[in-house]
Amino acid sequence: MLQSIRNASQHWLGKIVLSILFFFLIAGVAIFGVEEFFRGGSSQTVATVGKTPISAEAVRSAYQNQLQRYQQQLKRVLTPEQARAMGLERQVLSQLITEAALDQKTSDLGLAISDEAVLRAIRDEQAFKGADGKFDRTLFFQTLQRAGLNEQMFVREQRSVAARLQLAEAVTAELAVPQAMREAVHRYSTERRTASVLMLTPAAAGEIPAPGDDELKAYYDNNKGGFRAPETRSLNLLVLDPETMAKPDAITDDEARKIYVANAAKYGAPERRTIQQITFPDQATAEIAAKQIESGEVPFEVTATARGMDPKNLTLGTLTKAELFDPAVADAAFALEKDKISQPVKGRFGTVLLRVTAIDPGSQKPFDEVKDEIRKTIALQRARDGLEPAHDAIEDARASGKSLADIAKERGLTLVAVPAVDAKGNDPAGAKVEGIPDPDTTLAAAFRSEIGGDSEALRTKSGGYVWYDVAKIDAAHDKPLDAVRDEALKGWKEAETAKRLTAKSKELVEKLDKGETVEAVAEAAGIPAKTVADLARNQPKDDLANDVIERIFATAVDKAGSAPSGDGRAVYKVTKAEMPAYVVGAQTDKTVEKNFRTALSDDVLGEYIADVQKNAGVSVNQAAFKRALGGEY
Repeated sequence: MLQSIRNASQHWLGKIVLSILFFFLIAGVAIFGVEEFFRGGSSQTVATVGKTPISAEAVRSAYQNQLQRYQQQLKRVLTPEQARAMGLERQVLSQLITEAALDQKTSDLGLAISDEAVLRAIRDEQAFKGADGKFDRTLFFQTLQRAGLNEQMFVREQRSVAARLQLAEAVTAELAVPQAMREAVHRYSTERRTASVLMLTPAAAGEIPAPGDDELKAYYDNNKGGFRAPETRSLNLLVLDPETMAKPDAITDDEARKIYVANAAKYGAPERRTIQQITFPDQATAEIAAKQIESGEVPFEVTATARGMDPKNLTLGTLTKAELFDPAVADAAFALEKDKISQPVKGRFGTVLLRVTAIDPGSQKPFDEVKDEIRKTIALQRARDGLEPAHDAIEDARASGKSLADIAKERGLTLVAVPAVDAKGNDPAGAKVEGIPDPDTTLAAAFRSEIGGDSEALRTKSGGYVWYDVAKIDAAHDKPLDAVRDEALKGWKEAETAKRLTAKSKELVEKLDKGETVEAVAEAAGIPAKTVADLARNQPKDDLANDVIERIFATAVDKAGSAPSGDGRAVYKVTKAEMPAYVVGAQTDKTVEKNFRTALSDDVLGEYIADVQKNAGVSVNQAAFKRALGGEY
């Protein structure tokens, strides 16, 4: 929550600071690129930056906050093993060390933030403002409570954040973007080119005879990596999933009917009525009007006009009873017969007369039509309620040494046996292996484990669990030529075609560079030529891929070149290059300057933070770090 509050800052420099902190959080350069040693002091200190300590409690708190953010983003619970695989512990420690280094530097420089400035920043924070746009003290304390902070802790942290921003602002203030850089960006982004292009397809390589055995063997030996079988593993998976645990057939008709009756509106469309309404200042006036309307003396519409209402705006709408805000009006309207006038109704906003002009009776699905759906719903909810007890029972069985197969048999669960699967989820033939729950997560964990390893249960996206055992490991190996002969023949032919097309394109480029016209070269080669204009960098056009366009921009005007294009090659000659004049101070120039100033600030601040950490000195007590997070990582 605290990090979210920081992110809410609209200060551009604050965003730069946070982006730099995040960079170090991921890279971990500042921590793990420097010498680490065990520190013999208090075990409550995980790391020290200069004279600034980082406590175990700070590490635990930051870790839990970061873990919660990841889980909210992924919409799933992460196991400790999954969090370790993501490097979450090192990310958190890196962030804390970066912040501590900046705090140490602000202390060394004597930077201080006044109470008035901190108070003003807190009052201006959008997260603490109510619906009226003003600071809401109750909302402030509620937000801090959800974040696990008290007022003193938050104010102290905000003072530190403000000091870091002040330091960063001083480091990155008034950074100038050189005009030469801005002009280079202008040239790069606005240049447009025209080129004449000849496309060489595989057919241009001519007939390619089959290779001899020695030639094919040589190709195979030089490209064994392309015919290598990946490591595969044989897995046993025990899946505890609400969907598979649910037993709809065990739900009786009586149980399902009770749910049907209690939730009748869910299994049909409610009655809807088109309702008109006239409002009166008091009960007496409404009663007089009701009698006049009932007798036919004054029609309903005329009464509305007399009350200053437009007859076109009489209708409240076609509504269900639940959609009417006023209970008294709702009861009266839904008790009326069609086209009848109600007695005066004292509602929340005055006394009204009502008329119902249309009634849609709604519909109700019969019980027999929805009973299977209701059974499934009840069974799924019961399965979810029994999920955690079942999980604990399986964990106990695992701890006692039982195999997944035995546990599955005892509990009536399905054991998913996977004979062989690689890390990408394919079998040895390259086909996708079906039936593996959450394959990205499950396979990643299984390929980090070993045979007989004591693995933790993984949480599935559906809210269940999956246990896995590695039964067998087949190491990656080179497939023999006889097993991949067809693939090798295909690869050899593609390579031979590419070689011939490369030689052909080289020949055509030489002719173009010697002065022969594009038309003449194209006619002699039997290849159509075309002109492609208004080419821009990083923007594919026609059948020219981005790689071809980049080569065109790397070639001088009136010069030729070639580039791979799909399974063929493109031969081209650059005929024109155009670029609008560079104008200092133009809007585009200002935009470039603004964008690059941010990038330069990022770079400068990143280098500064790295230097601050280096000069302050960073020590990490690895044992305390592990203890703070509850074990090894």
